[in-house]
Amino acid sequence: MILACQNISKSFGVDQILSDVSFHIEDREKMAIVGINGSGKTTLLRIIMGEETADSGQVVISKDRTIGYLSQHQDISFDNTVYAEMLLTKQPIIDCEEQMRNLEADMKHCTGEQLDKIMDTYNRLSAYFDRENGYAYRSEITGVLKGLGFDKDDYDRHINTLSGGQKMRIALGRLLLTRPDLIILDEPTNHLDMESVKWLEGFLSAYQGSVIIVSHDRYFIDRIATKVVELDQTKATVYNGNYTYYANKRAEIRANMMKAYLNQQQDIKHQEAVITKLKQFNREKSIKRAESREKMLDKIELLEKPTEAASKMRLTLSPSVESGNDVLTVKDLKKSFGANVLFDNLDLEIKRGEHVALIGGNGTGKTTILKIINHIVSKDSGSVMLGSRVKIGYYDQEHQVLSLHKTIFEEISDAYPDLTNTKIRSVLAAFLFTGDDLFKKIGDLSGGERGRVSLAKLMLSPANFLILDEPTNHLDIHSKEILEYALREYTGTLLIVSHDRYFINTVATRIFELRDKKLYNFIGNYDYYEAHKDVIYESKNAKETSKLGFNSISQKDTVSEKAVDTSGKDAYLRTKEQQAKQRKLENDIRKTEEKIEELEAQIAKIDEQICLPENATNAAKLSELSSKRQELEQVLETVYETWEAFMSN
Repeated sequence: MILACQNISKSFGVDQILSDVSFHIEDREKMAIVGINGSGKTTLLRIIMGEETADSGQVVISKDRTIGYLSQHQDISFDNTVYAEMLLTKQPIIDCEEQMRNLEADMKHCTGEQLDKIMDTYNRLSAYFDRENGYAYRSEITGVLKGLGFDKDDYDRHINTLSGGQKMRIALGRLLLTRPDLIILDEPTNHLDMESVKWLEGFLSAYQGSVIIVSHDRYFIDRIATKVVELDQTKATVYNGNYTYYANKRAEIRANMMKAYLNQQQDIKHQEAVITKLKQFNREKSIKRAESREKMLDKIELLEKPTEAASKMRLTLSPSVESGNDVLTVKDLKKSFGANVLFDNLDLEIKRGEHVALIGGNGTGKTTILKIINHIVSKDSGSVMLGSRVKIGYYDQEHQVLSLHKTIFEEISDAYPDLTNTKIRSVLAAFLFTGDDLFKKIGDLSGGERGRVSLAKLMLSPANFLILDEPTNHLDIHSKEILEYALREYTGTLLIVSHDRYFINTVATRIFELRDKKLYNFIGNYDYYEAHKDVIYESKNAKETSKLGFNSISQKDTVSEKAVDTSGKDAYLRTKEQQAKQRKLENDIRKTEEKIEELEAQIAKIDEQICLPENATNAAKLSELSSKRQELEQVLETVYETWEAFMSN
């Protein structure tokens, strides 16, 4: 075991963040911590690192184990060049190598006992040098820098001249090169492009130490994690598997919890209905039965209603007008900035209803293409044509469509005056704005918060062609799932630029990759792209490849439709059968209640006869009436049991 958290609890004022959180991580285990924003993920990491103090519980770290931690927000100021800073992580190896060279020089002039002593030291240093991969540390540094998106031209750049994202990548590279026993990373993919994220996946998967990651990148978690810890409602639940296992298991557990809760609520209502009916019979026997059931009901341990995940919150996007079949046609598009040619002779077509993702490395021109389509950036040459009745809704990373002087609520209500307050609040809640948040000024919000407002505003748009530039940035998994559902069900046309591979895989039905100033076409989702990209790159006949993609998709859809038809017929027959059973049960209950009323009427009539003066002194008659009454009571008892059995079905 590397590390264990034992019953960790933490609150800030009256807000309980963590309650009795427990888990452990073993050697070489890869663990992800997930949860909505504000669930305590970063707080938990800070407690592990000793930067926060837990109210109760303890963190146990194995003796002589090293931990490397990359926080999500940190002050990064390295007074060094890129390569020199990376080289500092290998200083012990460099020092060891220098000592070895010195000893080699000394060996030439020493003999006897002094030479033996030097040889012992040299052998010890050599073993350390070999164990720490000393012969390949320079190639290890260049491999990490390349993987994180730096090329040789960047090696001599001063770190303080880099962007904030590049500095974070330097900090990540430093940490990876130190190779601690446990790596802890808080949102490591935020500043990486798709290729760098893939490289980091491979690095961490093969890493000989243990890893804890906090991330909203579900594809990333899926490829790395062997254990998932979910923080929800201050509690921690451990799932021994990757993200797919966790998501399926979580859905199964919550579905079972909800089913148990609803079944208990239904049973309680049913018992209350039976008790009411028994009391209405107004007989001593029925009242006793009612009282007995009431006592049993009081002893039931009530189940709490489980907190529901994003699956219960649905956003619906509906285009106000259907566009023509040809939505976007781009021909011979060229764009350059100075001597930097982003792309040339670029062609693409998008048809109505297609969900297209545009992917590629940083700086390849993806966002530029979106801006050209929206007339924000001018093209050098070529044509961009929109089809008939096409109405664009555009989400840009700069959020230029927001009014800084308005509150969040005013921004939405002014744009859509016909919406009810309830609808506005529900949409904003889906993007993590609740309570007093709604009355914050747009100008006072962070970049991430403005992005969420822009996205919420777009979700209400009547546009039939949505163009989205990195829509999942700054969203937690909960909000991503809500957005994915809305876009997946959207009947209009989508063009999305995103680095979120899980999001692309869920939403996109077609992928364009901008690579080496060319556009490659893939007819499928991200998994399809991963499986076929090498074939597409090597293919000399793009039309043939594209046709192959369409054929494979259409065959799959045909099978799916047949399956739906068959299951629909079976469901209809099952429904008819259930309805027939329900009608029979209701008829049986009605007849049984009529029988109870008939028997109770007969018993009441016998009671009247027993009370008649002429029968009061007639022993034979009283005996006959009493026997008859006893027989009817026994029959009534049986009928009550039958009625209760029917009511339990």
